[in-house]
Amino acid sequence: MSENIVKQTCKELGITQKELAEMLDIPQPTLARWQAGDITKMAQKALELLLENKQLKAKLQKIKEAQNILNNL
Repeated sequence: MSENIVKQTCKELGITQKELAEMLDIPQPTLARWQAGDITKMAQKALELLLENKQLKAKLQKIKEAQNILNNL
């Protein structure tokens, strides 16, 4: 079984559940319900997109670094 999406999102973004609730502009009890497994498909997708966005930003940063190296040759 995979890690809970709420815990995974907080861990990968390096934020607390309170910060995640603030980021998503939702009450903390709602986030607590999501963590307990009562999560809508839309909420699940929103958290998945946050994680994907983080991964894509990291890849973009690596591409920019490689481009800078090539430009300095």
